Amino acid sequence: MSDPITVIVGHRLGKAEAVRRINEGFARTKGQLGQLIAIEQQTWEGDTLRFHMRALGQAAAGTIEVLEDALRIEVSLPWLLGKAAKHLLPILRKEATLLLEKK
Repeated sequence: MSDPITVIVGHRLGKAEAVRRINEGFARTKGQLGQLIAIEQQTWEGDTLRFHMRALGQAAAGTIEVLEDALRIEVSLPWLLGKAAKHLLPILRKEATLLLEKK
C-alpha cells in the first residue's frame, strides 16, 4: 500500500444532513462512483463510513469522516492506484460533492 490519500470536501449541511445524503447517494448510485470507482462494502461507525472499493481492477480501503462542515475522505491505495491517484482524486472529489447535492 502507498501512503493514504486525503481529500476534504466542504459542505454547509450540518453533520446529520450530510450523513443522510451520503446514505441516499450510495443507495441511488448502487456503489458506482463514476465509471472508474465501485464501492464494494460499506459500514458506518458513528459518523465515519468505512468502505472497500475497486478501481482499475485494484482493491483499496478508506473512510469518509462526516464533520459539521466537511467530509474528510481518506483512502489507502495499492501501489498501482497510488500512481493513478492524480486521475482518481478529482473523480472522488466530484462524486462526493454530487452525493451532497440536493436531488
